[in-house]
Amino acid sequence: MLEALLWGGIAAASLLLGAVLAVVRPWSDTAIGLVLAFGAGALIAGVAFELAEAGIETGGPVGVGVGLALGAVAYVAADRAVERWSGRRGGGAAGAPLAIGALLDGIPEQAVLGIGLAAGGGVSLALLVAVFVSNLPEAIGASADMRRDGRSRRFVLLLWTGVAIVCALAAVGGRLVADAAPPELVGGIDGFAAGALLVMLIDAMIPEARAKAKDGAGLATVVGFAVAAALSLLTE
Repeated sequence: MLEALLWGGIAAASLLLGAVLAVVRPWSDTAIGLVLAFGAGALIAGVAFELAEAGIETGGPVGVGVGLALGAVAYVAADRAVERWSGRRGGGAAGAPLAIGALLDGIPEQAVLGIGLAAGGGVSLALLVAVFVSNLPEAIGASADMRRDGRSRRFVLLLWTGVAIVCALAAVGGRLVADAAPPELVGGIDGFAAGALLVMLIDAMIPEARAKAKDGAGLATVVGFAVAAALSLLTE
């Protein structure tokens, strides 16, 4: 359990690190856009090489397909709930969709890490690297937007601390349920993470990156994809 918590904490630490970087100094729109675009590219590589592909190999296409649908629906429902909550409060929801995305994809990703440990295969370094690399720009972009929307430093840091703790504990949860988890469930967990990520990328992360970084967003996305894909292949 301690090993699962350790690796889960390492993967989730980039969320809090990104929040700290965002609150200690101002970030220009261009810088935020480039960081978000880089993270989007890394997440696309993570979906392709670490979630969809690995999920199909483990649990087959049906489990992954069901997980994809559930993850997508869960993200959309949570995003709309945040929008309604924000409207009742009379404020904006800047950065909230990215925080939701980080939580919805972080929980199953970390659970996969714990399941891998329980199976005796050790932690997936490829997935660990992909999660860490993609979490950092997500947290920076969302936190900077929250600060511009008037959120306090304390609110931003507490929010991302909570998200990081939940994600880290998900690795322990994956470790605990691994013995009873059939391969189809593991594939479904991978698919759930991929579904939530894909919706978040199209609905929130990529549009914001393009709006802020302009023409530089596409190039930064390619760089992020190349870096994450290379790390994934090197750590296999």
